[in-house]
Amino acid sequence: MTSLVILRDRQAVTTSLQVAEAFDKKHKDVLEAIDNKIQSAEISAHYQNMFVEGEYKDSRSRSQRMYYMNRDGFSFIAFGFTGSKADEFKLKYIRSFNKMEEHIKKQQLKLSDSPREKLRLMFEFQEEVADRVEAVESDVEYLKDNQLLTEPDYRTISTMVRNKIRIICTQQHLNSKAKTELFKDLNSSIKRITGAAARNRIKAKQFDEVVKFINNWMPSTATMTIIDQMDLLEDE
Repeated sequence: MTSLVILRDRQAVTTSLQVAEAFDKKHKDVLEAIDNKIQSAEISAHYQNMFVEGEYKDSRSRSQRMYYMNRDGFSFIAFGFTGSKADEFKLKYIRSFNKMEEHIKKQQLKLSDSPREKLRLMFEFQEEVADRVEAVESDVEYLKDNQLLTEPDYRTISTMVRNKIRIICTQQHLNSKAKTELFKDLNSSIKRITGAAARNRIKAKQFDEVVKFINNWMPSTATMTIIDQMDLLEDE
């Protein structure tokens, strides 16, 4: 892989090509994600400060679209990518941005002839370094708080849900229609306690809580009443 972050017009940037390669995405999908943000009518001007369109030559020497993006642009695009591998690359990019920006500041100090200007740049550099450290810590905390379930943990919860329903159906001699109602009840309960729209949107930090909940879960009175009513209808 080429350098994660490069210097362009005296600014630390990366490219849509590098992001696509690092996160194992199709380049056209990364382009589409950026296009959608830039075309957002409400804050398009803000996004345009983060992305600059450019070109590259493909393997057949044809000119193709790409984007340069600064740290903010990268954050808006990449922080939607999930998984442990994605998190690893996010943190690598953040460190690379910091390193390149530090290099730019040092070069500015070397090129400055005025002692006063050097002093001003030095203070400015120190302030920016402090801000970047705080930003990195904030980014890391955000990733920890919003990381979704890993695939193995998701499979574990799905298996636990199926087993829980199977055990209840076996113990109470319930049919397939009852099983459907139990699934609806349990899935709805998991959504309520996690705030997730679906099981695959549960956060990693909620895994233990969900496991404990499933182990202790019993169908609601309303669900059991519906099941009893279905049994009565079948007996008529």
